[in-house]
Amino acid sequence: MSDPDWEIPQNLQPEPGEYTFDLEGALRSVVSLRASVPSDAFTAESLGTERTGSGVVIRAPGAPEGLVLTIGYLITEAETVWLVAHDGRAVPGHALAYDQATGFGLVLALGKLGVSGLELGFSERIALGESLVMAAGGGLARAMETRLVGRQEFAGYWEYLLDDALFIAPAHPFWSGSALIGPDGRLIGIGSLILQQGDASGQRADMNMVVPIDILHPILNTMLTTGSSGRPPRPWLGMFVMENDGGLAVGGLADGGPAARAGVQVGDQVVGINDEEVSEVAALWRALWAVGAPGTEVKLQIHRGAATLTVRVITGDRNKALRSPSMH
Repeated sequence: MSDPDWEIPQNLQPEPGEYTFDLEGALRSVVSLRASVPSDAFTAESLGTERTGSGVVIRAPGAPEGLVLTIGYLITEAETVWLVAHDGRAVPGHALAYDQATGFGLVLALGKLGVSGLELGFSERIALGESLVMAAGGGLARAMETRLVGRQEFAGYWEYLLDDALFIAPAHPFWSGSALIGPDGRLIGIGSLILQQGDASGQRADMNMVVPIDILHPILNTMLTTGSSGRPPRPWLGMFVMENDGGLAVGGLADGGPAARAGVQVGDQVVGINDEEVSEVAALWRALWAVGAPGTEVKLQIHRGAATLTVRVITGDRNKALRSPSMH
């Protein structure tokens, strides 16, 4: 993602004259982002210490000039952030806020980016099949036409769940923090992942999962003033879980996290929580978050080889494991 010369193939780039809004003006609001994280940070091993992607300068009531919305994993525990505008100017940024539940992150530019910013739209108004623009920082050459091909629940293996994620295809190859722009030129989502899905003929289809902007509206002002959504923290296991034929497989554990301390092992099959059977990642996370505040004990029913075990885990608060953005 750090190659400065990459471009979207020209046949996939949007044609400015086909849009009713100023497409090139909108694309100038998308900036490139680079963050550096200390090597001893909690997320350094899983997410790396040098992270690159994009962000979007946004306009919203009460928002400061130079406010950039991005995907939070790019700036989690960041020590330095740099933003590069459409004209090549680079300015430092301050990692202002990160919300674990939605995945959104906010950066405040500490210099002039020279753009007015995108207004926030409403993702719920976008219909399946509607034509959209997905854009990384760098202008027209890094933007592509795409369509909304799905909207549904998305459960991430890292204790993450969206009730109504957006899925677009064709997929943008540099999706992290990229802007999904609606037909009215407003921002309707932020790029998070690329996913592969096979079709009936056995062909692989790539799509991006995009975090919808509608879930930012109710928390933006709180994120600006507190550094988070202000919602109570969820209980956390520090356990990476994926669905397989045998149920829910533990694919990894956060070093020193609650599940690791309790004796959960990579390769364990989670079949229940608090005596409730679970076979889907989304059901596991919902049952976990329903137990109460961090510090509450949960019982995991686990298959390990031929044995069935109950492992008692004292849940934690993931935010306390992370370096928090400094407020100023």
